[in-house]
Amino acid sequence: RESMKLAEVVRILQAEVLVPVPDMEREVLSACGADLMSDVLAFIKERTLLLTGLTNPQVIRTAEIIDLAGIVFVRGKRPGPDVLELARAQNLPVFLTRFPMYESCGLLFQAGLGGCMLGRGGGYGK
Repeated sequence: RESMKLAEVVRILQAEVLVPVPDMEREVLSACGADLMSDVLAFIKERTLLLTGLTNPQVIRTAEIIDLAGIVFVRGKRPGPDVLELARAQNLPVFLTRFPMYESCGLLFQAGLGGCMLGRGGGYGK
């Protein structure tokens, strides 16, 4: 399987939609769990879904720079209204799941969504 729709991500992760987008059929090409935004900037490709425990505005700014498919905040961590407003302004879908990062990534991988490995070795699941 090459991709997954945002609506499927929401279902699989039993996620709450914090910032909806009109097109929940938008395709996600891969997923990655990371808390270091410098790694995200250096190694993540566009249309990747970022799973993170960070809830600060830098996450949204990073997503804007590399055209992420969306953000999933893990462990039930809810970002503040300033972060959600930034996401709305960028038309960036934002979700919240109660699952920890490891389990969230595993659920998406098990459902067929490939990941992107941080580092020089490139991606897997392609």
